[in-house]
Amino acid sequence: MGKLTIAGVKAAKPGRHADGDGLYLLVKPPSKAAKARGEPAGARSWLLRVQVEGRRRDIGLGSVDLSPKPERDKTIADIPLLQRKHLTLAEARDKCTLLRKAAMAGRDPVAERDKVRRSTPTFEEAAKACHEDMKGSWSKRQADSFIASLKQHAYPALGKRRVDQISAGDIRDMLAPIWLEKTDMSRKVRGRVATVLNYAHSKGWRETEAPNRTVSIGLPRKAKGKNYAAMPYAEVPAFVTDVMAKEHTIGRLALLFTIHTAARSGETRLTLWSHIDLDRKLWTRPPEIMKSREAHTVTLNDAAVAILEEAKAHGTAKPDAPVFPNRKGTALSDMTLSKIMRDAELPYTVHGFRSSFRDWAAEKMPHIPDAVAEAALAHAVPDKVVRAYKRTDFLDMRRKLMSGWSNYLVVISHD
Repeated sequence: MGKLTIAGVKAAKPGRHADGDGLYLLVKPPSKAAKARGEPAGARSWLLRVQVEGRRRDIGLGSVDLSPKPERDKTIADIPLLQRKHLTLAEARDKCTLLRKAAMAGRDPVAERDKVRRSTPTFEEAAKACHEDMKGSWSKRQADSFIASLKQHAYPALGKRRVDQISAGDIRDMLAPIWLEKTDMSRKVRGRVATVLNYAHSKGWRETEAPNRTVSIGLPRKAKGKNYAAMPYAEVPAFVTDVMAKEHTIGRLALLFTIHTAARSGETRLTLWSHIDLDRKLWTRPPEIMKSREAHTVTLNDAAVAILEEAKAHGTAKPDAPVFPNRKGTALSDMTLSKIMRDAELPYTVHGFRSSFRDWAAEKMPHIPDAVAEAALAHAVPDKVVRAYKRTDFLDMRRKLMSGWSNYLVVISHD
C-alpha cells in the first residue's frame, strides 16, 4: 500500500513526495500569479524512479488528475493506461507497476511507455508507406512489382496484422502455398516482406528487424531441378571449385568475380579499371552501368581482389580500359558468361547467383541485418534504415557479409 492518499495529493506542498515502489509525486512551486492568488502549490505530476541495466532512470508518467471519478471515467474509458497522460493516484500506481515490470524483464520502460502512444500500422499500411518512400529510387517496373506481389501473396495473410505482431511463423505460413510451386516468387515475396518489416523497425513500429533464418524452418526443402534459374547456395562452392580448376580465361575470371561480388553480369562486363580502388578494396560503379541508374559502391573481398590482380595479365590496366576485355579490348559479351553455364550443362543463370547469395545471407548470416544484404545487392534501402546504424558500421557490416560469402565459397569448396 502506498504512502500517499488522494487528500494528501491534493494538499501536497512543493517538492518530491514518495509513494513507494519508485513512484513519486512532484509538486512545483506556484507561479507568481498563482502565489498572488494565494495558491500554495503549482503543477503536479507523477514520476517513476527505476533501475534500468544498473543505471537510475527518472521517467515521467504524466500529470495528476483530480477530476471527479464518474465524469472522468466517461472520457478515458477507451484509452489504454500506458497512453493516458493524466493519471489518478491509483492509475499512477498501476502504470508504475507495468513499467517497473518491463524494466525487470530487461526492456526499456520509456519505449514501453511511448510505443502505445504511436499508432502502429498494419502490414498493408506499412507496405504502402515503405513503397511510397522507396519508389523514387526504383524503376517503375521495380516499384510496381514490389507492391503487386505483396498485394497478391502477403496481404491476404498479413495485411490486417499490426507490423509489431508479425512473427517468423506468420511469414512462414504466408509463404507455404507458393514455396514450391512459385519458387522465384516466394523468394521475392520473402525479401519484400523483410524490407517492409525492416522499414517498420526503422520507424519505431516494431522492436525487432525482420526474422531471417527461422522463416524457412518447417517449410519443405525445395527440389533441385531444371525449373530453377538460381543455383541453390549449397551447390555454389563446388561449382566455384570446378571453374577455378579450369584454365583461367577472361570469361571465367569475369564469372568468378560476378559470383564473389554478387554483382549483375552487366556490371562486371562494363566496369573499367577507373572504377576499381584495390588499395581500399572498393568497386565504385557509376550510374551508367547500374540497373537503377544510381552510383553504387561494392566492398571487395579478398577473393575478388585476387581475381582483379589476375585479370591485369589479360589486358591493360589503363583507367579507361575494361577490367574484363574481349580479344578486341572492348567489353565482354553477355553470352561469354552464359556459355560457361551451358558448357557445364547446368540449368542455372549467371544472374541467379545473386539469389544464391541472398538465400545464403538469410540462412547462414542471420546476425547481419537484411538491409545490409539488400545494400550489397544494390537494392534500394531507405535512408531511415541506414540511419539506424552508423554509416561506417553499415559499410563494415557489408565487408563482413561479403567476406563471409567469399570464405564460404572458397573454404567450403575445399572441405
